[in-house]
Amino acid sequence: MCINERAGRAVHLAPSDATTLGRMGRSLRRRECYMKLPVLIGALTLGALAAPLTAHAQDGAGRLQVKAFVTGVLPDGKITDVETDIVGLPADTQTKANDNVVPTVAIEYFLTDALSVETICCLTQHDVDGTTGLPGAELVSDAKLVPATFTLKYHADLGTVKPYVGAGPAYFIWIDEQPGAATLPLGVTDLRMSDEFGIALQAGVDIPLNDNGLAISIDAKRYFIDTTARWYAGDTLAIQTEHKLDPWVVGAGLAWRF
Repeated sequence: MCINERAGRAVHLAPSDATTLGRMGRSLRRRECYMKLPVLIGALTLGALAAPLTAHAQDGAGRLQVKAFVTGVLPDGKITDVETDIVGLPADTQTKANDNVVPTVAIEYFLTDALSVETICCLTQHDVDGTTGLPGAELVSDAKLVPATFTLKYHADLGTVKPYVGAGPAYFIWIDEQPGAATLPLGVTDLRMSDEFGIALQAGVDIPLNDNGLAISIDAKRYFIDTTARWYAGDTLAIQTEHKLDPWVVGAGLAWRF
């Protein structure tokens, strides 16, 4: 075999050299293919993701949904651990947080017809009272809670009903919590409850009422989250307890998708 140099002279190669060059050429071509493969895979992945979004954009349903609920907030509030106690609580002291009913707004964005992300907005207020050891004693008064929540939801379209399930992180923010009346004679001057992260599980159903995006919505969430309560007498930590909150949040109302 021979090849031409730039000077125009022919150079003869042995058969073994020609074979080597052939293998090198095939190796380079395979390498080029391997380099192009990630690009091809990326393009196919983007296409697969874009397809449902395009289909969603072409149907009649909007991307945004707003829900207005009447919501029951049903917390636990039991003590799981007494970490500090300089006042001498009865050994069997146990507590319960009261339930509350509040208005709630949920805002939901649909990524596809089957997937959406949702956040809720509400403010709920609770007292914590003794059940055993100190039955009926008000220990926490008017603690206001913002349950900041984000969930990723999966929707099934069953025609006349659209059930869904979801899950996501939650962050409970306490505002303006006050020591209960039963703690004031003990010299308690301040109460603080810790803001905490947790998780929320969700299930519900949307029932369309017309073709304009209006629906009845029923929703239930179960949170798994705790808090630490600290009662102070001046600058002295008098009582510190861990509490299981784990509230059920159940609501019903109207949804509008546009």
